Amino acid sequence: MRRTNLSLIYVATYLVGTGIFFVAVPRLALKLLLSTGAYGEIFPRVAGLLFLGLGIIVVQIIRLRVEFLYPTTLAVRAVFFVGFVWLYLISRDPLFLVLLAVLGVGMVGFSVSYVLDKRDIAHRPSVASHPTTLRGIHRGV
Repeated sequence: MRRTNLSLIYVATYLVGTGIFFVAVPRLALKLLLSTGAYGEIFPRVAGLLFLGLGIIVVQIIRLRVEFLYPTTLAVRAVFFVGFVWLYLISRDPLFLVLLAVLGVGMVGFSVSYVLDKRDIAHRPSVASHPTTLRGIHRGV
């Protein structure tokens, strides 16, 4: 699952980066993300803390190679995707289109990586069935 693990680096980067940016300089962050809404100083910082927290979790998933959580990261992003579409529809704020683009790129990259990694695993011969594995040597095979 090497490709899938590497594809999560993009996710961790945008989550941690956006989180720090929103916490440190929320008005500048919103301006650079093309926001036309008025969100004040507090709400963007709250969102930044949430982005940062999620980013730290993704960093740990990458570092520890917690493969069974890979599909969950896609499911969470799907929830965000639907939520950002809904928020754009009710606000017409381009911020949500920018967030959708960043999120969408990561979802496509992750999905392609995940499918390719799963395909490679399915076509790889089992190590345990190979006659030269340690298990086979200990049994005298």
